Amino acid sequence: MVAAGPEREPDAVLRGPVGVGPKVAGEALVSQHGFSARYDLDRERGMFLREAHDLHGQSLVDRVVVFPTAKGGIATSWMLQEMASRQKAPLALLFGRTNPVMVQGAVLAGLPLMHLLEPAPHHAIITGDRVEVDPAAGTVKVWRADSD
Repeated sequence: MVAAGPEREPDAVLRGPVGVGPKVAGEALVSQHGFSARYDLDRERGMFLREAHDLHGQSLVDRVVVFPTAKGGIATSWMLQEMASRQKAPLALLFGRTNPVMVQGAVLAGLPLMHLLEPAPHHAIITGDRVEVDPAAGTVKVWRADSD
């Protein structure tokens, strides 16, 4: 899904290596904690359930979620795919750094994923910002929510 971006130049452009998945645009949900599809989520509702997580109680459905790192193991792959099959998945995943299991899960689920962006996405993007994720170009454009 690619929605039209704001009618102005982006406030920031993050650059990194080519990612996986289609180009998408949507609202950002940013965490300063790592991400595990297995341990952090209520996968039936697409919400963060672990009370110690800084996104506890929030939904990741149809949002571009941003984390410093990935955590967890092989269950992530099938969990992301299962969530996507029920329309309970994020729109895209952005990481400061991720791991091969998370990439595998994103590919299996058909979700865009990027990492090693500069500047680090969990520092450069704020919850509520509008972002355009273009994995093939290695770019993430950011429009500040407070600049509308």
